[in-house]
Amino acid sequence: MSMLLQRRRFVRRMGTLLAASCAMPRLLHAAAPPWPQRPVRLIVVYPPGGVSDGMARALAEPLAQALGVPVLVENRAGAGGSVGMDALARAAPDGCTLAFSAISPLTLQPLLARVAYDPLRGFAPVAGVMRTPVLVVGTPAFAGRSFGDLIAMARSRPGALRWASSGVATIGHLVLAQVRMQSRTDITHIPYQGGGPQLNDALSGQFEVLSTNVAAQQLQYIESGRLRALAVGAPARIEALPSVPTLAELGFEKANRDSLFGIFAPARTPTAVVQRLNAEINRLLRAEPLHTRLRDAHNIPAGGPSEDFAREIAIDRRRNRELVAGDRSQFD
Repeated sequence: MSMLLQRRRFVRRMGTLLAASCAMPRLLHAAAPPWPQRPVRLIVVYPPGGVSDGMARALAEPLAQALGVPVLVENRAGAGGSVGMDALARAAPDGCTLAFSAISPLTLQPLLARVAYDPLRGFAPVAGVMRTPVLVVGTPAFAGRSFGDLIAMARSRPGALRWASSGVATIGHLVLAQVRMQSRTDITHIPYQGGGPQLNDALSGQFEVLSTNVAAQQLQYIESGRLRALAVGAPARIEALPSVPTLAELGFEKANRDSLFGIFAPARTPTAVVQRLNAEINRLLRAEPLHTRLRDAHNIPAGGPSEDFAREIAIDRRRNRELVAGDRSQFD
């Protein structure tokens, strides 16, 4: 056999092998099973019984129907949500582990304490779910009747007034810090591990004031007189409490904050999975019964593209960095 013929056969053989190798990724992609193939775990970064836990469970059921697999809710509370977010960051980026959380574990917690995850690159924001107004409420231990009384008491007895939040570096803690900073008062912070335990102790008067998210249960206690609404953090007064002023109306513009909650996935989760989840969540937020449940609880459905959610997180992080830089000691 001539050298020329051998060379031609070699070239043809190499061409066949090269064509097969180029086709292999397409064949593997075509053979990849559709997502999801197994149950999805939804980490709620707060304890059972709070506002966020209830809404996460309300979302999990229709989301399971949309995806065709169970969505299993798992509470992983602690450190203002950072324990649950750390669990998410360590999970496989396959779309089968998600988290329901406020954005504060990414935009505030890392500014005040060391966290085990990368708040900038450790997560894929999937979709905003709801905006929740913040209530400042007096408990049975609070002798005053207004937010003005709260400030007066804090000035007359430095350190004696106790203000509880659902945890360090939560939005309720930020509201307290801004009130202390602007009023130049000494108010003692009582951090909890979530809204449920905090509310139980509020009803028994374990402290004078708490900041909490608006929910039907809190509103019922206010209506019955067991708690007294002093102020609300929201763009405007809320329909359920028309006589209660916003913190901005009271002169505390920087403390006038609400909470943004959403769904997150681990970083490097496939874009197609994030887009599918975003589309399903947006559809569910517009549909019944979830839309009405959010509205009845005085939450504002969020929704929108995942890129918009990521943009809001970045804006909130920059704003919080400026606030913390103003006086870090107010966040202790």
